[in-house]
Amino acid sequence: MLELFISAFVTLFVVIDPPGCAPIFAGLTSTAPPAAARHMAVRACLIATMILLVFALFGEKLLGALHIELNSFRIAGGIMLFLIAIDMVFEKRTERREKRAEEVRTAAEVDDVSVFPLAIPMIAGPGSIATIMLLMSRAQGTEATLMILAALVAVMFLCLAALMAAGPIMRLVGAKAEAVVTRLLGVLLAALAAQYVIDGLRAVIAS
Repeated sequence: MLELFISAFVTLFVVIDPPGCAPIFAGLTSTAPPAAARHMAVRACLIATMILLVFALFGEKLLGALHIELNSFRIAGGIMLFLIAIDMVFEKRTERREKRAEEVRTAAEVDDVSVFPLAIPMIAGPGSIATIMLLMSRAQGTEATLMILAALVAVMFLCLAALMAAGPIMRLVGAKAEAVVTRLLGVLLAALAAQYVIDGLRAVIAS
């Protein structure tokens, strides 16, 4: 069972990619107060964990009842990520935040990115949903199921730790370097979004 835990942990870690989510989160929350950023990180990880648990336990039945194919998640998630990537590359999101910061200085008015795009679709996206459903479909018995769920929880704890550390690290790097990194990550995020759409369309055409 230890081998199953390690296998599931490594698979989920690679797909969810906590180190990759962290700098993107830092870019999205660059103008948010540290306390608000931490709150968004905790909320995003909790929401993503709940979503993945629901799909792990009831995913196949839910999609079947709604007549929704998993490829639809790939295409929709890719489109949403691409829109966010455009904002990151051209700093439209930063401009909007700076304008709001001049008008409203309370933390309550800062854009909340915990639900979208962080929890959905960056953490609990098409890839991670498909992965957890596939792992659960291969689980034989209660003990195997618990091992996979434990691996999921462990990865999500690492994801939370990565998000918590992202802000301070990026602030130490500096504003100019952060802007460069944010734009580069926006390009990478756009490529990832395009890959989601391509994978979804390829699977639809093949079927």
